[in-house]
Amino acid sequence: MKILVVVDMQKDFINGSLGTKEALAIVGPVAEKVREYKKQGIKVIFTRDTHTGDYLETQEGKNLPVMHCVEGTPGFELDGALETDDSLIINKTTFGSVDLPEVIRKTAGDISNTGELEIELCGLCTDICVISNAMILKAFFPEAIISVDAGLCAGVTPESHLNALNAMKMCQIKIY
Repeated sequence: MKILVVVDMQKDFINGSLGTKEALAIVGPVAEKVREYKKQGIKVIFTRDTHTGDYLETQEGKNLPVMHCVEGTPGFELDGALETDDSLIINKTTFGSVDLPEVIRKTAGDISNTGELEIELCGLCTDICVISNAMILKAFFPEAIISVDAGLCAGVTPESHLNALNAMKMCQIKIY
């Protein structure tokens, strides 16, 4: 069984308050992958970075004092190019989703911690939320094949993107 996790492809990370040209460049290819995987019957799960109006008062907000992904704002929304209609969307209040492993365990059932389960990730930002979710999934499912499509991720900077890919590779996450 294969599952695709699309991490935080939200407007604020693409062309909003924390947008980058690298993030903008992957929107079309990520949308195409989602369409292709859905045609193949592969389950697609989306995550959304989720903050409230008091974001700047949180520990994260004090370290990254840029309002973004505030629930109910346009920047919180997933990019419209993505087909999310029949997919599960998980809101997460921190870099990695604490709910994602349980959702995957329920989806995959008895094979959730075997080599029969493949979990692929793509999205934003490689060096913060993609790496956090990949590491959480590797910890929960050490026997599953966890992979990251490097070409369908973008980091805060190109250098930090590469650093995150190398760190995940060292933790036995397949990078391609």
